[in-house]
Amino acid sequence: MKTCSLVWAAAGVATAIAANAVWAQAYPSRLVKIIVPTSPGGGNDVMARIVGQRLTERLKQPVIVDNKPGGNGAIGSDSVAKAPADGYTILLGYIATHGINPALSKLPYDAVKDFAPIGQIAEAQMALVVHPSLPVKNVQELIALAKSKAKASAPLSYASAGNGTAPHIAGEEFKQRTGIELIHIPYKGSAPAVTDTLGGHTQIMFPSLIAVSRHVQSQKLRALALTGAKRSPLFASLPTIAESGVPGFEVIQWYGFFAPAKTPPEIVERLNKEITAILKEPDTAKKFADQGADVVTSSPQEFGKFVQNDIEKWRKLIKAAKIQAD
Repeated sequence: MKTCSLVWAAAGVATAIAANAVWAQAYPSRLVKIIVPTSPGGGNDVMARIVGQRLTERLKQPVIVDNKPGGNGAIGSDSVAKAPADGYTILLGYIATHGINPALSKLPYDAVKDFAPIGQIAEAQMALVVHPSLPVKNVQELIALAKSKAKASAPLSYASAGNGTAPHIAGEEFKQRTGIELIHIPYKGSAPAVTDTLGGHTQIMFPSLIAVSRHVQSQKLRALALTGAKRSPLFASLPTIAESGVPGFEVIQWYGFFAPAKTPPEIVERLNKEITAILKEPDTAKKFADQGADVVTSSPQEFGKFVQNDIEKWRKLIKAAKIQAD
């Protein structure tokens, strides 16, 4: 009887695998939806639309972008985690949804278990900028000034787009690695944070490079360094924070596609193959560069490992800095 049961079980598994293979071969047969967990017009949204437009051509089915902002990306991400695992609803996740948020607070989704990674698509640097009134021209001068201000009980302040956002995490990483004291001033979004830094109400910020490039070029803000591991073509003469005397510092915004967990591997691989081909097109690289982002490609397996490492990295920093969610 046991032998018979095993045979029937094996037959059932084989049938399921065969059915999945046939289903995957027919994919896609209808509209595919990309969920962007941020508002329209931002870098996430633009990159999703660039990829979506080309996917429409390559998959020969409509691919549309649906913006579901809120909860620092958690609302849109949760909707994909709970969507049918058939490849017709995918997420453009980023450092907040699958890096910082999981390390910071309890979410309605599990960033690892509830998703099937498709592949990373880009990374974007942030810049360490200061108000021109600060008498500093480089990172070491800023560190020295911050230490002297703290001794005088008048610590410098830095603005962020809110608790748990990448600019906030960058500021805390900078504090941890330099031993300086800075007061964190969280705002409800990047725009008001930039506005107050332009006005001198806060002295320091770690915004995305593309968000402040025009303010740097007009000298309304002074850029001291970049937060990534390498220099950017947008400001080739601007050093990284790491090469400015803070070894090991690296905080980048990253972006990538996810499907719901249990999406058939054949569909995940198909999407990875098509998206990778799009990313290798020179026109895509140029359009991403216009958003301050560099194209990055990876396999689903590589991206999954990257996400797990990123969550652990920020979990350690958040615990050490005693950062709490709003």
